[in-house]
Amino acid sequence: MSPSTDSAPLIVHLIHRLDVGGLENGLVNLINTLPPERYRHAIVCLKDHSDFSQRIQRPGVEIISLNKREGKDWMHYLRLFSTLKRLRPLLIHTRNLPGIEGQLLAAAAGVRLRVHGEHGRDIRDLHGRKRRYRLLRKLLLPLIGHFIAVSRELESWLVGSIGALPQRVTHIYNGVDSLRFHPRLGPAAAVGPAGFLSEDSFVIGSVGRMAAVKDHLSLVQAFLKLTAQDDPAQERLRLLIVGDGPCRQPCLELLRGAGMAHLAWLPGERDDVPQLLRAMDLFVLPSLAEGASNTILEAMASGLPVVATAVGGNPELVHAGWTGTLVPVSDPETLADAIADYVRIPGLAEHYGGRARRRVLAEFSLMAMADAYLAVYDNLAKENHVRDRRPV
Repeated sequence: MSPSTDSAPLIVHLIHRLDVGGLENGLVNLINTLPPERYRHAIVCLKDHSDFSQRIQRPGVEIISLNKREGKDWMHYLRLFSTLKRLRPLLIHTRNLPGIEGQLLAAAAGVRLRVHGEHGRDIRDLHGRKRRYRLLRKLLLPLIGHFIAVSRELESWLVGSIGALPQRVTHIYNGVDSLRFHPRLGPAAAVGPAGFLSEDSFVIGSVGRMAAVKDHLSLVQAFLKLTAQDDPAQERLRLLIVGDGPCRQPCLELLRGAGMAHLAWLPGERDDVPQLLRAMDLFVLPSLAEGASNTILEAMASGLPVVATAVGGNPELVHAGWTGTLVPVSDPETLADAIADYVRIPGLAEHYGGRARRRVLAEFSLMAMADAYLAVYDNLAKENHVRDRRPV
């Protein structure tokens, strides 16, 4: 590190766990993109971290695991407090419900600048209405200097339901690496087990944690409805779901039970996602709740049309009838009908996918995202400097 980098102020990013996921991917992209001379970074994980941390390209990023036990682990509060006292950051940036309690510990440890980000909800509170979680956020409002919301829907919820002041909430979309994620430049890559793909296959794909909130079971059910139809076009269909999690096995069992496992490939977690996206013809995200999905943006950057549920930030990313289709949640029948349009109408997938790619290039660059975060950090630091210089 250069001396200027060594002396840069430190930002601590507090997250649940550093592993494959949209929030975590966004954090890594942010650290890799921000100017290294402006801020140093450390990541504190309430749980632990996986090999996903190797995606951090910037040197000198300390990653600390607090190894919090399931349920209430009172000692992890002490470990977090001690860690913050040791690191002495200028600013802490917590994310989502698991990290928000860290705001209180940060205030007690003397961290003067405090940011909280909302990136989406999980299965425990799909619509942000659970009373005790709302109460927790409201109690911590006075401690949080600024909020960041990755979708307009989350921004409106923070102001309207939680009570955050509008001037203390900034909406910042995730950015996507449009060089790493790009359309196929020739024939689709040969992926999957032998015999999985044929020359005229139409690959329906999805990427993400196979958790209940992502509802991949609805995608599998829609796929089975399509393959059961008496239509020659359906013989081309293949299903590719990339990711791991508790719902992977139920999806595999559903496919096997229907005798369609040979038409699907669920390889688990992979590190070649850009190549696998380029093997797809259509991207589907059937989530029950979303913030602003990184995987939708990566699919759009890869030149794919997107069929997604009309939840959270999805309607902000997918323009229905222009770059994709929006469907209701937990409705395999409607989902199947939406997918069928792209299979049966020649050129529709390519047409919508081209528009999706152009929209990413225009609106969702990594630099635009990094500049917006930098502005939030700089403004808080400037306000803090002005307060320090005021005469007593």
